[in-house]
Amino acid sequence: MEFSELIKTATVENVLLSCAGLPAVKGTLCITSHHLLLSSCPGGDAQPGTVELWLLIRNVDAVEKRLAGSSGTITLRCKDLKVLQLEIPGMEECLNIASSIECLLWVCH
Repeated sequence: MEFSELIKTATVENVLLSCAGLPAVKGTLCITSHHLLLSSCPGGDAQPGTVELWLLIRNVDAVEKRLAGSSGTITLRCKDLKVLQLEIPGMEECLNIASSIECLLWVCH
């Protein structure tokens, strides 16, 4: 089986990334077989430039998901003790992203 077969939703727009000590970033989340990538929406008053997050999936220790209405939040607890929160519009997209990360974690370990 190819890793790409485990990814149910590869790209989601308008994801809000929150991490303690850093300003929240809104952008596009992409999942590859080895990384989570978040690229911010360029421009705007709050964000003068593009911000990118590259997170190796093997660095994720735990995945927690919470659903609220038509959206959801995925909390990623990393092995380096970082805690990242991804607010994802669309309940189905949130479930697909969480499931894809969990499956890729299981295969990577």
